[in-house]
Amino acid sequence: MRAISELANFVSGYPASALPMATRHTIALLILDLIGATAAGLRSPLADAARKSALGAYGEGPVSIWLTDKQASVVGAAMANSAAASALDIDDGHRGAGGHAGAGVIPAALAVAQAVDASYSETMVAIALGYEIALRIASSRPVATIDTYATGRWVGYGAAAAACRLLGLGATETGHALAIAGSEGPIVFLTATTKFEGSTVKEGIPPAVVTGITAAYRARAAATGPLDLLDDSDRFTRHVLTDNLGSSWEVQKCYLKPYACCRYIHAAIDAILAMRRDGQEIRKLRIETFPQAMRLANERAPRTLEGGQYSFYFSCALAALHGREALQPVHLENLTDARVLDLAARIELESSPDFASAFPVGTPARVVMDQGVGLEEMIVLNPLGDVANPLSADQVARKFRTITRKNIHPQWQDEILSAIGNLETAGFRPLLPALSRRDSRRPTA
Repeated sequence: MRAISELANFVSGYPASALPMATRHTIALLILDLIGATAAGLRSPLADAARKSALGAYGEGPVSIWLTDKQASVVGAAMANSAAASALDIDDGHRGAGGHAGAGVIPAALAVAQAVDASYSETMVAIALGYEIALRIASSRPVATIDTYATGRWVGYGAAAAACRLLGLGATETGHALAIAGSEGPIVFLTATTKFEGSTVKEGIPPAVVTGITAAYRARAAATGPLDLLDDSDRFTRHVLTDNLGSSWEVQKCYLKPYACCRYIHAAIDAILAMRRDGQEIRKLRIETFPQAMRLANERAPRTLEGGQYSFYFSCALAALHGREALQPVHLENLTDARVLDLAARIELESSPDFASAFPVGTPARVVMDQGVGLEEMIVLNPLGDVANPLSADQVARKFRTITRKNIHPQWQDEILSAIGNLETAGFRPLLPALSRRDSRRPTA
């Protein structure tokens, strides 16, 4: 059987009632984390442009653009929500895939679910299946063949899978939807672009969401795709794609991000936060990392939030001088902080042979710092939020309150936390109204 057909059979045939309780709990936590990321990025130029274009290009409709009083079409709302969720680079990720499934799958699933009034159990299993398909496809790529780790290359498969499940498509239609999504998704960062640049293109997640959802609706209307798309053993490892489907869930292997910057940088930030002493002059700061991290744009004086997210120099200087909350999230005014820019100009960054084979399984760093008492050194192998060093549910809730504090007042935070905390008993119907802004929910700052 073709790989796509096997995956499609799984998506269309897996019983919603069989989804383990632990997996549902993980998904609820990831939804909370992603809503937090969306709220944090809500006023960013990237998210603002996405909302305006969603309404202008795709029109109004029945689906909520989260945390606003706007509604758009299924595709438009999902695209806008995906853009806001991924705007500040503080959304969930997966080490094997080397990217971020949640910012694509969750907005796609919740948009379609709202449009068709899907049940709680069907929405949860659609999200689980979306993560599963996207992450298996991404993780099945042999490292030597990967020309970009941009999430847009593969997350459209997950958006399509979730949409197909919620639309009630059979295995044949689902297979064609996956094939369409995989064939027509965004290209994202080919050889002409050697580094991840600080532009609003970022990882191409929003256009992949558009492609994936549209693929499902097209397949429902009898469109077809190349079903042998994943049957290339040089590009996809078959056993990773299809072995033991349903025996475990990739969604439970995702990491969460405490800081609003590329995951490559987090181990260095953890070390800096552990070593820093308030008020002490930083005379020297050297960071040793894995080779792939040197492909980031790494601007010393980024001019955009996106540029800061892909810069060891800027993000680490911000952490060293202002601590954890300066990255929860980063604000535009941080880009012109003279002290941060001065330290960023002096940081040393190099690739270490000790970490040559770490990626994509790991993103370690060694930090050497002199704060006036001589050189101190720390190695972090598993940054905070990794499966091996996880954030607890309470830590995720605290992260939510911290990163949303400028855009959501405490009462609104409470309402969203309550709705997500009660998903198992009340379903999604209380959550959707909680994600729509009313006059009483206008931000406090």
